[in-house]
Amino acid sequence: MINAIDKPAIFISPNYVIEAVNKPYRDTYPVDIKLGFSTCYHVSHRNNKPCNECGETCPMQESKKTGRAANAVHIHATNEGQSYCDILMRPIFGSAGELLGYLEILDKLTFASNSPSPGKMIGESDAFKAMLNKINRAAKSDICVLLQGETGTGKELVSQALHSASYRANKPFVVIECTGLSDALFESELFGYEKGAFTGASSSKKGLVEAAEGGTLFFDEIGDVPLAMQVKLLRLFETQTYRPVGSTTVKKANFRLVCASHKNIKAMVQRGEFRQDLYYRIAGFPIQLPALRERPDDIPMLATHILSALAEKKRLHKTVLNRLSTYSFPGNIRELKNIIEQAALLANETTIREHDLPESIFDEVTDSPTGSATNISTDNTFNRAINGLFDSTFTTHAVANSDALLKEDIMTLEHAEADYLKQVCRNYTGSVEELAEALDVSVRTLYRKLQKTNIKIKGAFS
Repeated sequence: MINAIDKPAIFISPNYVIEAVNKPYRDTYPVDIKLGFSTCYHVSHRNNKPCNECGETCPMQESKKTGRAANAVHIHATNEGQSYCDILMRPIFGSAGELLGYLEILDKLTFASNSPSPGKMIGESDAFKAMLNKINRAAKSDICVLLQGETGTGKELVSQALHSASYRANKPFVVIECTGLSDALFESELFGYEKGAFTGASSSKKGLVEAAEGGTLFFDEIGDVPLAMQVKLLRLFETQTYRPVGSTTVKKANFRLVCASHKNIKAMVQRGEFRQDLYYRIAGFPIQLPALRERPDDIPMLATHILSALAEKKRLHKTVLNRLSTYSFPGNIRELKNIIEQAALLANETTIREHDLPESIFDEVTDSPTGSATNISTDNTFNRAINGLFDSTFTTHAVANSDALLKEDIMTLEHAEADYLKQVCRNYTGSVEELAEALDVSVRTLYRKLQKTNIKIKGAFS
């Protein structure tokens, strides 16, 4: 039975021992599989204990709890190196209802990686793996997919993954940019036009729908399509028929539909800005892309991936990675790419350091109520210094035996910070980088504060 399955598959006992295996599974892993002896976790992960004991979700454990099929996205050690696999685990019962074991079937996710790989989606966080599972499931059918997420989260890359993992992979992948197109231009671009259809139409032109024949049609930022055009899109999506501008002939289309928007389309429907019938047509399988701040564990990997694509090879200092991990990335992966590319250009050495990063990163962290820079006030050394400053201030200015604190008795925060920096720098002999790290601010921010207050560090500036 197992040899009839075209995907890599094994039958395993409840204690993880492989009892049966098909050829695609053997061909996937560079190890000799011995039936009745080899375990699934050793073959796939080179582990000596089950996945759930190594920090991963074990689909068998989930299946044991529920008595039903379960799935998980794992990174396996295959012949091609570390590879993503979508695992489906099914319990197999005997005629008397007794559990015989589990059937494990693998789907290789060639569109994703946990290491720098051109053209692939990069990550290994739980949010990333959950998204991969949805992409893989949707790719196997012709269901309409709606990708929603903030700008810069990689919606076009996901749409390409949906196409490459589908049976239409060898057919065209056509992108339609919906933003900024007028009604007339949108219709002619989408459906094409006949010769003489309008002034300047000296010849017929094939539209993007026809160009996507047999493949995938990706409507990027579909929330920007004018209401007047939405009814024509609805007809196209429902009937897969259209009529070129200036023609009386109806043409038949054949494409898989994927749409994307950074806007909340459902909210637009409620406001009357988007047709409800069109929404339910395009949202057959919604996929929410996680923002970068929701997958901070992926930031170092993504940064390394971006660096690897640059002509001049450089690396990131650990303090840079720490700083990037505290940033919220409102522009998501697109913003991370811009930051890394800017820093690589500014860095004078092969190692990119904090002072090479854009100032906007530090401004946000410093101003954030939860940012690490603001937490410096909890440091004991800082508290002692500030208390000393206030004590001397109150001794000079406060009214004796008075419980009231007058306005003129209060030192400004700017003054307090300047005095604290003077105290620290008076006898400090280390480097500026070390002091910045101790103060939990960037080197660039420290330089700015020192220059503003005309403070010099002993040893570093002498």
